[in-house]
Amino acid sequence: MRWWDLDPVLELERDLFPEDAWSPGMFWSELAHARGPLATRRYLVAELQVPPRRGAAEEQPSGDRRAGRIVGYGGLAAIDGTGDVQTIATARDQWGSGLGARLLSALLATATDFECHEVLLEVRVDNTRAQRLYERFGFEPIGFRRGYYQPGNVDALVMRRPSQTSSEAPSVQGT
Repeated sequence: MRWWDLDPVLELERDLFPEDAWSPGMFWSELAHARGPLATRRYLVAELQVPPRRGAAEEQPSGDRRAGRIVGYGGLAAIDGTGDVQTIATARDQWGSGLGARLLSALLATATDFECHEVLLEVRVDNTRAQRLYERFGFEPIGFRRGYYQPGNVDALVMRRPSQTSSEAPSVQGT
């Protein structure tokens, strides 16, 4: 993720998390720690690439919001051998496509690059779709954070995944 991705990421963030969306300042703060030799963060985006129609002119209409559209993003922080999935999201029209699994795989690879021995995350207790994804990747519940998501005062389920060798990692179709 780069600074020029922030406007579409923020639009997606507000659509998916209207009550507790990250502010621009939160993303800027995270991105400030994602560059340079002392980087402790990695943020990525998934962009929908639509191939040109057969026989269509090379140019695309400027109103075509599908081509090059950011349809997902994720971020991981790594400190003292522990990774923490800060955020992960996919556009509603991408749910069930495997994009969330691909983003999570990329974040877990980043945790390996950062030499993390475990990865933590928080997920809303009412987000069972995400919980099932995390369980497929070996995350296990370890506790709760009461009232973590504000202003809705929704609890977070804290999940942990110990480091795994590549042979122990779950297989993901479509990656």
